[in-house]
Amino acid sequence: MRVVVLAAGYGTRLHRELEAERRAELRALHGTPKALLPVGAHPLLSRWMGLLGGCVADVCVVVSGRAPEGRTLHLLSQFLCRFSIRHQTNELHRRRFDDWARSFPGVRVVSDGTTTDKGRLGAVGSLHFAISHFGIADDVLVIGGDTLLTQDFCLPDFLQTFCDLQATSAPASLVLSYQCAEEETSKYGILEVDEDGRAVSMKEKPSASATTSRRACPCLYLLSRAAISLLPTFLEEKKSAPLETKDAPGFFLSWLIARSPVYVYEVSGRFDVGNVASYLECHSYFQNKEL
Repeated sequence: MRVVVLAAGYGTRLHRELEAERRAELRALHGTPKALLPVGAHPLLSRWMGLLGGCVADVCVVVSGRAPEGRTLHLLSQFLCRFSIRHQTNELHRRRFDDWARSFPGVRVVSDGTTTDKGRLGAVGSLHFAISHFGIADDVLVIGGDTLLTQDFCLPDFLQTFCDLQATSAPASLVLSYQCAEEETSKYGILEVDEDGRAVSMKEKPSASATTSRRACPCLYLLSRAAISLLPTFLEEKKSAPLETKDAPGFFLSWLIARSPVYVYEVSGRFDVGNVASYLECHSYFQNKEL
C-alpha cells in the first residue's frame, strides 16, 4: 500500500485572512503552506507522519509553494532509507520544507512548472501526477493535507476494514464519513449510503433540502488499485471542463461510485483547515497532544 498526501493547494482564502489578521502571531503565518502550519506543538503534516509511522512505510507528499515572484514548487517525497534532495524552487519554501524534512528520510523537491493558482493541477491532478511520477500500481491511501481527524480515529482498524473488504470484493475502496450538522451540508461532499454501507452517490456541497443524508466525507480515501486505474479515464473525460468542476477529490469520488464499489467507514469528526476560524479550532484541539 502507498500513501499520497495532497498538500498542493494555495490556501488562498486562509492566507487572505491571515494577511488581514490583527493578531501578530497569526499574521506571521501568512505564506506558510497549510501542511506546515503549527497544530499544537507540531506541523500538521508531522501529525500525519506520527499516525502513519507504525502502519505504512511508503509515503508520497505533493505540496506547492509560491514565492513573492509567483514561482511554484512541488514536493514529492517517499520516506525510504536515504535522504536526498533535488530542487528547482524558491528559497523561501525550500527552507521551510527542508527544515521539516530533516526529521524524515527520502525527501525530493521538484517543480511542476506552474506559476499561478489558476494554473494549478488541482487535487485530482496532483494525485495522478504523484501516481504517474512514482509508477504506483497499488492500493493508495489518499490524505488531504489540510485535514486532521479527532484522536479517536484508529488507523489500524481502518486499514483492517479495507483488507476485509478486499477479501470479498477486490475492486472495493473505503472512505470516511461523519455526521455533520444540517447547515453544514453545503460546505462538504455528502455521501448517500445503502443499508450495506456502500456509497450510492456523493453530492458536492448540496443544499440541506437536496439530500436527506448528513454524511460528510473528508479526504481520507483508501482507493483500490482498480479505482486508481480509473484516474486517467476521469481526467480524460474532464479535460475540457473548468478546473473548479474537477479539482476537489470529491469530484473523482462521486464519479467513481458509479463505476466501482465504494464503502463507508464511520468516524466521529475531522478538522478542515480552510480559514482562520477552522485553523484555530484545530490548533486548540491539538494544543497539548503529542504525536
